Amino acid sequence: VMSLAAVLHTGLTVSDLERSIGFYRDVLGLELVTRWESAQPYLRTVVGFPDAELRIALLRLPGAAAPSGHHLELLEYRSPRGVRGDARTCNPGNAHVAFMVEDLDGAYAELCAKGVRFKSVPVEVDHGRNKGAKVVYFLDPDDITLELVQPARRP
Repeated sequence: VMSLAAVLHTGLTVSDLERSIGFYRDVLGLELVTRWESAQPYLRTVVGFPDAELRIALLRLPGAAAPSGHHLELLEYRSPRGVRGDARTCNPGNAHVAFMVEDLDGAYAELCAKGVRFKSVPVEVDHGRNKGAKVVYFLDPDDITLELVQPARRP
């Protein structure tokens, strides 16, 4: 029986790698780990496009703040160029990435001041296993949904 060992990264396809690096690094505060370009045969096989040419960047939470070791992988397809799909969260196949924060209201105010687009104001979870937490959805430059979560205070 297969046993998964860890979650290594979450990959997001973006339209402009430089713009997205700027957003995730300069606006959200992630650390750029590395970047590269690839049209290697193995990559073309993995992604299922025989003419694939990609620009890729790996980012993570800075320094010791990254206990999971989880990376965010940004992929820009130079070839074939993709088309933007319907990014509404109700559509099957869409996903989101949640980031934990200690002060959601402060993070919300800071990101609003930087021009980040939000789907709502922060709301308190009033039901279920996350009761007492605060959450909000926001968008990256490609309308990828991201989430901020302030966990509930536990005794």
